[in-house]
Amino acid sequence: MSAFDLIIRGAEAVLPGTGRTACDIAVKDGKIAAILSPGAAADAEKTLDASGLVALPGVIDAHLHMGHGKDISRPREPRDADVETASAAIGGVTTMVPYLMASEKHSEIFEGVRQVTEAGARIDFGYHFIISTEEQLSEVPAYITEYGAPTLKIFMNNRGGEGKRLGLPDIDDGFFFRLAELAGQHGGMVAPHPENIEVAWVLRDRAMKADPEGKGGLASWDASRPDFVEGEAVQRSSYLANVAGSPLYVVHTSSAAALEAGLARRRAGDEIFFETCPHYLTHDVTDPIGAVGKINPPLRSRKDCDRLWQGVANGEIDTIATDHVHRDISSKDNGIWAASPGCPGMETLLPVMLTEGYHARGIPLERLVEVLSENPAHLMGLNSKGALAVGLDADIVLVDLEREWQLTRDKVVSSAGYSIYEGKTFKGAIEHTLVRGRAVVSGGALVDDAVGHGRYQHRQLKGRG
Repeated sequence: MSAFDLIIRGAEAVLPGTGRTACDIAVKDGKIAAILSPGAAADAEKTLDASGLVALPGVIDAHLHMGHGKDISRPREPRDADVETASAAIGGVTTMVPYLMASEKHSEIFEGVRQVTEAGARIDFGYHFIISTEEQLSEVPAYITEYGAPTLKIFMNNRGGEGKRLGLPDIDDGFFFRLAELAGQHGGMVAPHPENIEVAWVLRDRAMKADPEGKGGLASWDASRPDFVEGEAVQRSSYLANVAGSPLYVVHTSSAAALEAGLARRRAGDEIFFETCPHYLTHDVTDPIGAVGKINPPLRSRKDCDRLWQGVANGEIDTIATDHVHRDISSKDNGIWAASPGCPGMETLLPVMLTEGYHARGIPLERLVEVLSENPAHLMGLNSKGALAVGLDADIVLVDLEREWQLTRDKVVSSAGYSIYEGKTFKGAIEHTLVRGRAVVSGGALVDDAVGHGRYQHRQLKGRG
């Protein structure tokens, strides 16, 4: 019997504590079994020649919506998970944590959702539970401990009927506070969609009156939900959550105002973490894609993009995730006011960061690994993932840092069928993606028999369980 199942030879690997290192990586039973000197004698059933490539820990996308057709609440059949995890794997994502959205108790639907997802998933996955009802609130301790879903999403903007579009009821700050108390008591963390919707209604009415036909496009959408309604909610939610005893994970930080408001709470002693998304780094309100770029929170100014890049580089921003939404392009019809918010992004997550972060801005690979793998693993309680280290899952992405390629619509894998990066030339190509030592992408192509390889990850936040 061979000592190892697989040895990856010839690559440079980004290792924790040492950075880029020439080495061979040995895999056994889905785990990294050894980091070997280049060419070291060792016996394995399979060998993968990775000469000229760089090995990175698999990317963890901690924010996405996986549904069925235009419904983004949850997958309804294995094919839903198959297609979207295929797009993830092509983009170097080896673990995803979608949001489970329902008006029912999650205990009533979760097992079916898990089974459907496992039947189709090519990569590993967890779930965040969105908390919107009193019945769900009563089950929060079980969600954290029994279901392994310690990160709890709440839409702060679901007031005055705002949540009807998603089939969710209204909540208020009292509901938020009680959720944070339960999270703090049982080892969880609150993840709010931060938005002061009452102020946004005033500004929306003004923006629509000034531009009833939506000719202002992305600028009008931004004017209807500007940066300060996000910043105010970040500040408020952080203060309340930390009084209640829960850390706060701020999703999709889109603006300098929101980041600065949160950093002020961090300096005051709050335990607060920041996520941003590639589209807030690369696109702004002047982009010609128009309603295709309608996202909530909106795309902002170029100054906001630059400030977020600064936060990525200097460590203020903790994670980068996609907020992937796979509604098809028809959801963008009928102008900026009618278009559905959101865009796909898993298959471009790592390519964007290599192209715009590493090559264009000189952000070290080690820092990109922190925001894409190490920090998400730590903050999401994915304790067997996030780094190329002995004993952790062999989730490995092998990239050609220098190869250039262009994304065209016919190459998009997601069921969305489009990308906001169409026509863009990327520098940095994913050649192989391995999940627990098994190839799900090989030579840049999907591996057919990887469907159903993904497994649910029971998560526990370190130091909080």
